[in-house]
Amino acid sequence: MNSLSDQSTEPFEYEAHSEPDTDALGAILADAAEPGLVVGLVGPLGAGKTRLVRATATALGADPSSVSSPTFVLIQEYLGRLPVYHFDTYRLRDVRAFADLGAEEYFSGDGVCFVEWADRVASELPRDLLRIEVSVLAPNARRFRISASGPVSRRVLAQLK
Repeated sequence: MNSLSDQSTEPFEYEAHSEPDTDALGAILADAAEPGLVVGLVGPLGAGKTRLVRATATALGADPSSVSSPTFVLIQEYLGRLPVYHFDTYRLRDVRAFADLGAEEYFSGDGVCFVEWADRVASELPRDLLRIEVSVLAPNARRFRISASGPVSRRVLAQLK
């Protein structure tokens, strides 16, 4: 038997059949976002992780042309209603290199953190995490499976539903 509070912990799935559908999810996520939200993104190359970050940051008021994959610089910062901190761990040599970036300070800050390739640095992520797994269904179609593991992420997940 599920109580109302239990329902907020059940994963939510969203299917995007186009890039504008992904942008819509980003706008919904931006509306629900609050300071201290950490989003772990998992999915293959080209799945749309950066697209979702761009959509969310844009909906938060950031300049969309400033949002790109931070693969070579490791972290990007975008200013908006809430600051957005965008990490990409794809090219990091190991988990320690991620810890050396000082990510923990960002996680407890006043913004929203997105960590691409979150599965590569899972041991360094906070317990309170909104995890978004992206699956490619077709050239322009994606499935986003969203789960939460703490109070901030559960509140955001409840609003996404």
